[in-house]
Amino acid sequence: MSWLENKLQHRGQFSLGVRTAPVEPEINLIPFIDVLLVVLIFLMISTTFTRYQELAITLPTTNGAASQSEVKQIHIAVSRDGRFAINGKVTDRSQLSNSLNALDKDNAIQVNIDADAKAPHQAVMSALEAARDANLPNIVFSSQTTKK
Repeated sequence: MSWLENKLQHRGQFSLGVRTAPVEPEINLIPFIDVLLVVLIFLMISTTFTRYQELAITLPTTNGAASQSEVKQIHIAVSRDGRFAINGKVTDRSQLSNSLNALDKDNAIQVNIDADAKAPHQAVMSALEAARDANLPNIVFSSQTTKK
């Protein structure tokens, strides 16, 4: 037997009478699972969650009954464009504290802030600050009843 015949017989490539069993193809699932886990981790990291940054608030309405007690009141009106009026007299922000200080001070006095529903928040806060500066602690907000 020559060297070439020995190699060919050992490999079984050119032998006519010998049949080798066919190798069944197999699918290796481990790399497939690894790729899916990487994709899942990527999706979990890159996903953004919806965060609501604001509250849905509709102001001012109420269904409560009007107060029956008679209390001396000071009405501060805040308009839609941020202007002020004290007891019907229009004033500006710089004179708001002075006007409240000039009014008759009584412990039973009540400051009633009538703010428009679309009034700027800063204007309402300015009215609160003016009442605080005038040492008027009894502050309420007005609202209108809902129409049925």
